[in-house]
Amino acid sequence: MSLRLSVPWRALAAATLCCLPLLGQADDRSMREALQAARAGDWQRVDEAAIADHELAGYVAYHRLRDRLPDVAPRRVLDFIERHADSPLAEWMRGQAIDRYGQAGRRTDLLEVAAGEPEGTARRCHYYTALLDRDPAMAAAGGRRLWRVGRSQPEACDTLFNTLRRRGEIGEEQVWERQMLAWQAGQSGLANYLGGLLGSRWHAAQQAMARVQADPVAITRVPDCLGPECRGSGPFFAAAMHDHVRADTAEALEAWRRIAPGLRIAAEHRQTIEHDLIFYSLVRDVRSNRAWVDATLPQLASPDLLELRVRTALADRDWRGVLDWIQRMPEDNRGDERWQYWRARALEQLGDRAAAERAYAAAAEERSFYGFAAADRLGRPYALNMERNQIDAAYRDRVARWPAVRRTEALLRINEPGLAASEWYAAVRRASPRDARALGDYARRRGWHARLVQTTIVGQLWDALEWRFPEAYRDDFLTWGRRTGVDPYLLMGIARRESAYNPGAVSPAGARGLMQVMPATATQLARQLGIADPGAYGILDPQTNIRLGSTYIRDMLERYRGNRLAATAAYNAGPGRVDRWLQSGETEAFDLFVEGIPFRETRHYVQAVLTYRAIFESLANGGSSEGVSMLTPAEKRVRYDGSLLARQ
Repeated sequence: MSLRLSVPWRALAAATLCCLPLLGQADDRSMREALQAARAGDWQRVDEAAIADHELAGYVAYHRLRDRLPDVAPRRVLDFIERHADSPLAEWMRGQAIDRYGQAGRRTDLLEVAAGEPEGTARRCHYYTALLDRDPAMAAAGGRRLWRVGRSQPEACDTLFNTLRRRGEIGEEQVWERQMLAWQAGQSGLANYLGGLLGSRWHAAQQAMARVQADPVAITRVPDCLGPECRGSGPFFAAAMHDHVRADTAEALEAWRRIAPGLRIAAEHRQTIEHDLIFYSLVRDVRSNRAWVDATLPQLASPDLLELRVRTALADRDWRGVLDWIQRMPEDNRGDERWQYWRARALEQLGDRAAAERAYAAAAEERSFYGFAAADRLGRPYALNMERNQIDAAYRDRVARWPAVRRTEALLRINEPGLAASEWYAAVRRASPRDARALGDYARRRGWHARLVQTTIVGQLWDALEWRFPEAYRDDFLTWGRRTGVDPYLLMGIARRESAYNPGAVSPAGARGLMQVMPATATQLARQLGIADPGAYGILDPQTNIRLGSTYIRDMLERYRGNRLAATAAYNAGPGRVDRWLQSGETEAFDLFVEGIPFRETRHYVQAVLTYRAIFESLANGGSSEGVSMLTPAEKRVRYDGSLLARQ
C-alpha cells in the first residue's frame, strides 16, 4: 500500500518542482512590469498583490514614496530608510528627500532626514541652507567652502550664498578671492559677474587684473598692495602667476624673483606660486630655472614635486642626485618599492653593490612592476603574496540566502544589471572582511567575472589573486593569441587593465568592450581582416573584441620588433607618441624608458599590464612564479631608442 501511494506522491513532488521556476518567472515578470510602471509614475499598472512578497518590492515602494515628496512627513522617509538599511535604496531615498525638501524650502524636514553633510554640491547647499537659522556658524563655514571655487555652482546654492552675503559672512574679500579663482580657471563670465559685486575699494585691483590679463609681463609693474589692507594681493598674484608660469616658465621665474621679496601675502599663496614654478620648470626641463628649483624645493617638501625631481635626475643619469632626492622624500614615500628600486639602481651605478642588493631585496618583497623588476635583478621568483580563500559549504548556503544576494539575483533576472551592481557593491562595502570574501566566492562560483574583480576592489581583497585575475574568456584569449602569434597572457593583462573584464565597458572617449577598441579602429581592423565591420555594438561581443584587440596589438608588436613593452605603451598612447619617445631620447634601459614616459596614465598602464601578465602566467603555473618572467631577456637588454622601430 505504501508503495502504491509513493508513486503519486513522487509524481506530485516532481510536478511541483517542475513548476517552481515557472512561478518564479511569473513573479519576476510582474515585478519587471511593476518597476517599469513605477518609474513612469503609472501606478494604475502596478499589481501590488503580485509583487507583495517579491524581494524587490522595496524598489517599487521607493518610487512611490519619492513621487510623493516633498508632501510626505519625514517620519515616513526615515521609516523607509530604516526598513531598507541594508540596501542602497536607503541612501538614495535620503538623497531624494534632501533634494525635494530643499527645493520646497522645508528646512526642518530636511534636517530631520539628513545624516550629516550629504554628498553632492546641490545637496550640500540645501543642507547648509537649512542650517542658516539652527546653526548659523556651521552654515557659514559650510557655505564659504562651497563658495570658494572658480566655477558656477548649482541654483540650489543661491539662497545660501545670498543670505551669507547679506549677513557679511561672505564679504568682498571672499568675492575677490573667488573672482581670482574664476580667472585662474578661465571662467571669464563668472569672473566678470563677481567683479560687478565689488565696490570702489577694489577698483585698483580690478585695473591690475585687466592690465595683467592683457600683458602677463606687467605683473612686475602692478602695485604689490591690492584691495583694502592689501588683502587682495595673495589671491591676485596666485592667479596672475598661474597664467604667467604656463605661458613662459623661465620669464615667470624672473618676474617672481623681482616681486617676491616685497610681497606681503599669505604663505599658502606663496607656496602655490612656487609649487607651480617648480612643477613646470621640471616638466618642461627649463634648465635656467634648475638652481632656483633645487634651492626652493626642500623648503616646500612636496611629495609630488620630490617624485618629479627624482625622475628628472634619472633622465639626466644623475645617480647621486637620485639618491639625494629620494632621501628627502617623506619616510612613507621613500619606503615604497618604486623608490627602493631606484635607490638600488643608483647605488649599483655608484659602485655600492652590497647596499644595492639590500634595497633590491626590500623592493622585491612587493607584488608590482618594480617589485618584480627588483626580483629579476636578484634572480629571485616574484613575491606574489597570494592568499587562497576556502569557504565551507554551510557558509556558502547562508550567503546565498542573504537578502542583498537574493535582491542582486532578482535584479539580474529582470534585466536590471545597473541596479544589481549597486546592490552588490553596497553589500560588499558594508561587509566584514570575512563576509566580503564570502561574497567574492559567490561571485566566482556564479561566473560574474567583472563583478568579481570589482568585489576585490571594493572589499580591498588585494591578495586574492585568483579572484582579482580570474580565468575569464580564457579560451578566447588562448585562441586569438595563438592565431595572431601574441602572448595570450599579454592579452589578458591588457583586457584586465582596460575593462576589468567588463564586456560592456564604454570609455568617455568611446572605446568599447573588453580590450577597449575604438569604433574607427575596429572598422580599419575589420577591413584588414576581411570581415564585416562589427559596428559600435558588435564590438562589445567578447570574441569579436578579443579578435580585434589581439590583431591591433600584433600590429604594434610588428612595429616594435616584437617588443611587448613598447607595443603596450602604443596600445595606450598611440604609436605616434611612442615613436617620438623612442627617437627623442638617448639609448635607455627598459626601466629608464618606462620611468621616462611623460604621460602618467601611460606610465602606470605599462607597469600594470606587464605586472598583470606575469600574475596571469603565475596563476596558470599553479600559483607559482618559478620560471615566470615579466620581460624576456631580449626586452630587458634591448636599447629603447629609435633602433627599436621596425619601420624607419
